[in-house]
Amino acid sequence: MKGFLERLQNGGNIVTAEGYLWELQRRGFTQFGSFLPEVVLERPSAVRNLHEEFALAGSDVIQAYTYYAHREQLKRQGLEDNIEKLNRDALKMAREVANEHGKLMAGGLSNTPLYKPDDPKSHEIIAEMFKEQVEWAVEEGADFMIGETFNCFGEACLALEAIKKHGKGVPAVITLTAYFPDRTTDDVPFTEACKRLEELGADVVGINCARGPDIMLPLVKEIKAVCKGPVAALPVPYRTTSKQKTFQSLTDPKTGKKVYPENLDSVRCNLSDIRDFATAAKDAGIQYVGLCCGNAPDLTRELALVYGRNPPAAKYCTDHSKSFVFGDDTEHYGEEMLKLRKFMTGE
Repeated sequence: MKGFLERLQNGGNIVTAEGYLWELQRRGFTQFGSFLPEVVLERPSAVRNLHEEFALAGSDVIQAYTYYAHREQLKRQGLEDNIEKLNRDALKMAREVANEHGKLMAGGLSNTPLYKPDDPKSHEIIAEMFKEQVEWAVEEGADFMIGETFNCFGEACLALEAIKKHGKGVPAVITLTAYFPDRTTDDVPFTEACKRLEELGADVVGINCARGPDIMLPLVKEIKAVCKGPVAALPVPYRTTSKQKTFQSLTDPKTGKKVYPENLDSVRCNLSDIRDFATAAKDAGIQYVGLCCGNAPDLTRELALVYGRNPPAAKYCTDHSKSFVFGDDTEHYGEEMLKLRKFMTGE
């Protein structure tokens, strides 16, 4: 099996499935608000099943579900005593599924509520939290590390530093999150931030979460223009716009009410939207591509197909020709099927 960096050589690409929190919430196993991966301990079979579904859909990566499983977030919810078990269980499970399906396994770091640009003490606390997560990931066999959803450039640097210092050489993917401004919350333009992260040793840099495909891609293209190595694009699969640039700002087209977080299905991207995004990203030379919050196996399948994969789940792609109402042999069933089609479509 090719390693992470080997796959990216000579313009190669990696398709990765993220978005575990939203999909597991849809299945009834995670909570909007705390956003914690307690399901790893409470219903591990649900996590394993989703890992396998993403593998069959064509993801090249099985990412351990350790998002927000850092010490501060678990402490806020009274779960700090479970931190090592939760992380290690998630990593072991991801490693097992990755091995079964011939995939890469990634450990993960995520943003915290602690970072203050001018407070060295906060940096020390975060660095220590990241250190233990990196060490656990390496011990459990991670092929590479993901540091994601960083709104602060400085905190992203702490994640990269932890991976470089404690990761025993594993590659690092560092992605920032763009909200309304095209700069981090510590006021570094994203193009500059990604360029500097690359110079500091990140193997892949880019943007994940918050913005939908149409709004994220122009920024990612700007980043690619200033970076030398592979660039990542992992939008949320929601129909954000120039006026509502983030999924946190979206409103229901029927009621006008804000839909984040629990009513986002009313503005969710469809399969055609994702195929269009994947095509545009591939044409732009984006080598590390995925979907973040809101992702599901059928959406990952569309990305994988556009990026040249032929996953097992491809056999379930839509084929209207097989429908007895809309298919090629509708007339075989006579006027009743033609009438039914008209009833369905309002023709």
